[in-house]
Amino acid sequence: MALNISMDVNNGVAKIVLEGEVDASVSDKFKEAVEKAARQKPNRLVMFMDKLTFMASAGLRILIFAKQKMGADVNIYVIGASGPVLNTLKMSGFDRSVYVQASYVD
Repeated sequence: MALNISMDVNNGVAKIVLEGEVDASVSDKFKEAVEKAARQKPNRLVMFMDKLTFMASAGLRILIFAKQKMGADVNIYVIGASGPVLNTLKMSGFDRSVYVQASYVD
């Protein structure tokens, strides 16, 4: 499965854009982006998932890792998740640990 990731940190906001599918075969790539963002010590992590079509349990593990790695003071936003990805977030209860929004404005 293919996954494209872009990441940027600016003014204390780390933005990760995910496109494609997240499963065990590409979860390390997702984890690396989270680790790179965490090293910048942001005060907010924003993950854009509007172009993510599938997320397996491996992706959920990385989201949990992100929550732990960033720390309790860093708010995490999941933007644009829909369909199977949003269902996965809701079924796991992770949607109660982060801010799930349709869109994001700086």
